[in-house]
Amino acid sequence: MTTDTTEPDPFDAIVDAPFDSALSERYLVYALSTITARSLPDLRDGLKPVHRRLLWAMRQLKLDPASAYKKSARVVGDVIGKYHPHGDASVYDAMVRLAQDFSLRYPLVEGQGNFGNIDGDNAAAYRYTEARLTKTAIQLMAGLDEGTVDFVPTYNGEEEEPEIFPGLFPNLLANGASGIAVGMATNIPSHNVAEIIDATLLLIDNPTIEHAELMQVFKGPDFPTGGVVVESEAVISAAYETGRGAMRVRGRFSTGREADGSWEPTGIEKLGGGQWQLVISEIPYQLPKGKLIEQVAQLIADKKLPILEDVRDESDEQIRIVFVPKSRNVDPELLKESLFKLTDLESRFNLNLNVLDAKRTPGVMGIKLLLQEWVIAQIDILLRRTNHRLEKIASRLELLDGYIIAYLNLDRIIEIIRTEDEPKPVMMAEFGLTDRQAEAILNMRLRSLRKLEEMELRRERDDLLAEQEELQKLLDSPARQRTRLKRDLGNLRKDYGEDTVLGRRRTTIAEAAPTVEFSMDAMIEKAPVTVILSAKGWIRGASGHEALDKEFKFKEGDGPAFALHAQTTDKLLVACDNGRFYTLGCDKLPSARGFGEPIRTMVDIDAGAEIVALLVYRPKAQLLLASNAGRGFAAEADELLAETRKGRGVMTTKPGVKLAMVREIPPEHDHVAVVGDNRKLVIFSLEELPVLAKGQGVTLQRYRDGGLADATTLKLDEGLSWKMGGDTGRTRTESDMRLWKVARGAAGRMPPTGFPRDNRF
Repeated sequence: MTTDTTEPDPFDAIVDAPFDSALSERYLVYALSTITARSLPDLRDGLKPVHRRLLWAMRQLKLDPASAYKKSARVVGDVIGKYHPHGDASVYDAMVRLAQDFSLRYPLVEGQGNFGNIDGDNAAAYRYTEARLTKTAIQLMAGLDEGTVDFVPTYNGEEEEPEIFPGLFPNLLANGASGIAVGMATNIPSHNVAEIIDATLLLIDNPTIEHAELMQVFKGPDFPTGGVVVESEAVISAAYETGRGAMRVRGRFSTGREADGSWEPTGIEKLGGGQWQLVISEIPYQLPKGKLIEQVAQLIADKKLPILEDVRDESDEQIRIVFVPKSRNVDPELLKESLFKLTDLESRFNLNLNVLDAKRTPGVMGIKLLLQEWVIAQIDILLRRTNHRLEKIASRLELLDGYIIAYLNLDRIIEIIRTEDEPKPVMMAEFGLTDRQAEAILNMRLRSLRKLEEMELRRERDDLLAEQEELQKLLDSPARQRTRLKRDLGNLRKDYGEDTVLGRRRTTIAEAAPTVEFSMDAMIEKAPVTVILSAKGWIRGASGHEALDKEFKFKEGDGPAFALHAQTTDKLLVACDNGRFYTLGCDKLPSARGFGEPIRTMVDIDAGAEIVALLVYRPKAQLLLASNAGRGFAAEADELLAETRKGRGVMTTKPGVKLAMVREIPPEHDHVAVVGDNRKLVIFSLEELPVLAKGQGVTLQRYRDGGLADATTLKLDEGLSWKMGGDTGRTRTESDMRLWKVARGAAGRMPPTGFPRDNRF
């Protein structure tokens, strides 16, 4: 006899389904898991599952504030072994954050050892650190043994864990939360517990309260690291009304707290002799101090903040960052504004009140709705606690009734127990006892008989009946429930009042003064400089204004090309024959101790291009641009400034045609003079010259052969002047130039007698 031992074909189990639907179905499961079981906090206790499991495991280990610390490794091991099937690093990181007083406004874990610092350094490994719960964590978990919440099986079904924590501490708003789920995120700042409770009490008294009235007591964020929120009340109120918005947070310039607890506001520390320095005592939330110091040091190294000399970190337990200005004449407000603009000393906090409600549904809530939902959850917890207590009272009353019957009939009870084989049914039948009452009497120890005094039992029974009546009234009256919640909140507020160290507001809400608009030029110390550019393109800046006709030193084979006087605050316009203009800051020029540096290392000038002009940029000035083909136009200097190294294309050129000259047009000039290689001169009105931002321009002078030699502007009434040859240094002026004045584009005529032979003005 043969048996069929062939196994079923695994391909028979394959379900033919469209890939997109299968993918979307599985991705949706992952997305929902991330949203509800990982990244978003629960509105009721403000915790994500990992934090809830951490605190629950620590409670199971009896790590309350009065007990000894236990190794963090022990806690992490319990959490990942019993409740949270994820990596130990993620759990320990979450635990470290709960212990950091610069991360949480009201820490839930009290750490011993290195739990990281505000510089951005990491915590020590979990085998070195120890932890226990804080009083705040105990308040958050209060009532877990009183039937207030549901317990659910752990991932392996071996144990149970609470669905949420029932405590009255308003953790969601008090400590805030941040997380990125799938398709949504949350970012909730921390707040002051006293203010949260005050707003909640207002809401309990008046459920129809206006949002604006609520914001009178609920001021806004209260970050663990302090700082200043520099937004108007209207901006903050609008953000909390919708649950979304952005707020600017700044560090605090201050040398410390005054005797009355207020802040010294300026941060200016006098050093004597007119010298001073700026001190910062608080930095924006979630900004590592080390990163801020690095940012400022880099600005100094890159010369992007020239009014700042140095930055020092003199912090101990308190933050103290010192900024040393370049000189005592620096404006402190300008230095502050510069730091706010160029570093993370001013950062934005994006508010996003996205939470899971009581039905585990994610949603963005305004502050009023959020507090309303939290009050409903707390009333529900109060009712569950009340029902649980009523059940306990009913159970105890049942036993007390049995004990009283036993006391009144003690001799008969003893007789039944001694003579009957099955005393329980006999007792139940004779005295009308329930099974529990009879069992309790039979389980009593002999030594308890002396305590069975009727008066004591009746007093306990009366107390329980009175408590039962009060609890029943509480269950039946919503008004009593609200009053009880208000009383409990009032008691909690005492631990976090404004007069307590933990409760005192740390972050100041103050609208910033209008921002001082400043340019980088305002931060450059003004000083005279002589700019020298060689024929081969080496540039340098010599301190002071030196004589431009002196003999400057150049490399062998190189020689002079341009030399001019400027200030360190000036910008230079560099024009090349390909029609492109480049911009250089005089403060960034290399020193004149050597031969300088090639200008091509500072700006991206094309390999074949030659520099034809070097000028100091003057705001609102106009420049005359002309090509060797006799075409040109006027250009606004403001339009020639280039933001990048690549420069700005201004005059359009083509093969054989190049930008030949660039001249600044003085405001009083009214005519243009052009001379060609053919030594013909033409003068026409400046009004005929168009002002263009870009192009090849219009014809200035017509040539049969050759091209443009030079061009300039003049005031016709004053005539045309030119330098005489030789060493005399004299100039000659031809006052009557009407013979040469024609329309733009004419051929022109020979210049006045004595005009330079090189055809240059």
